[in-house]
Amino acid sequence: MKKIAAICSVFLAALLLFPAMPVQGAQLELSCPAAVLMEAGTGRVLFEKNPHEIRPCASITKVMTLCLTLDAIDSGRLAMDTPLTASAHAASMGGSDIWLKEGEIMTVDDLIKATVIMSANDAAVVLAENVAGSEEAFVAKMNEKAAQLGMNDTVFKNCNGLDEEGHVTSAYDVALMSRELLKHPQITDYTLTWIDYVRDGATQLVNTNKLIRSYQGITGLKTGTTSQAGSCISATAERNGLKLIGVVLGAGSTDDRFQDAAALLDYGFGGWEVQIPQAPQLDPRPVAGGMEEFVRPVVGDMPEILTEGSGEVEEKISWRGGLKAPVEEGEVIGQIGYYINGEEMAQVDITAGNEVKKVTFRSAFGYLVKGLLTM
Repeated sequence: MKKIAAICSVFLAALLLFPAMPVQGAQLELSCPAAVLMEAGTGRVLFEKNPHEIRPCASITKVMTLCLTLDAIDSGRLAMDTPLTASAHAASMGGSDIWLKEGEIMTVDDLIKATVIMSANDAAVVLAENVAGSEEAFVAKMNEKAAQLGMNDTVFKNCNGLDEEGHVTSAYDVALMSRELLKHPQITDYTLTWIDYVRDGATQLVNTNKLIRSYQGITGLKTGTTSQAGSCISATAERNGLKLIGVVLGAGSTDDRFQDAAALLDYGFGGWEVQIPQAPQLDPRPVAGGMEEFVRPVVGDMPEILTEGSGEVEEKISWRGGLKAPVEEGEVIGQIGYYINGEEMAQVDITAGNEVKKVTFRSAFGYLVKGLLTM
């Protein structure tokens, strides 16, 4: 028994010294017909499977509905406590809903809760009608926004994702609009809520995204299921500054979509990390023909750089040649490029930290007089 225990101890030690290698893209097998893994900061695609295959996406459509709703809130056109009234059209929605009745009043906050947590089709329509005047006008805005984001595979026909002829997108496009929604940080207040209530506690909302109770670092985002779309999800997660978007379209079951989404995110966290370089200390730069001889360089905010594993980031500084006065404070006087294996990953501006005025007879004379007076 002691011998067996010793062998087991050696084996366990070996496992700790040589951890399992992350799954490579070619080895990542998913059951779904289409998928994309995107890094949210840069938009870089880390894995793809039929990324531009045209497919329905069910209630993941609501990601765009939420983008436009939160845009309206940010611009002051709506407020979270604004009461909205359900129209006959909104109350007529089928599928997943919160059984709104025509004329029923609910706040924007509660309608967003219902749309995100319970994937309520009727709540989504109320939001759409009040942002744009009608669902039809709102859908036009959805398609405009899609074009702005480069969602070239997408045509929206409604705001909630119910099956409709020609209402289509792709895994890549879903990742793009998910990335846009993440620019509204308040969305995770809803996407990470497991259970909540509306109608003064009379109606319970239970989140359709089971990953928020099981996956480390999960932040959202949206599920969707219809007979035509199958089981879909846009799953977002963050660990150690690395933000990922895993899109699964057309999975055969809810369990399959969650397994595929978790596999995508595992693949990303196992193979990539985010590095933030340290700002370099820079000497003052000479300026010709100025009232001062030097300008103080100021480095902009350091970028987040996506690397495979712990890849080495190379820094290259380039200066604007022959600085001559006048130089305005904030004027770009150089750049720092960050490279991995010769490929530029990010660039940061170096700006003037002080103004340097041009020497004129009047300014030189005034400077001379000032110097004599202070002697």
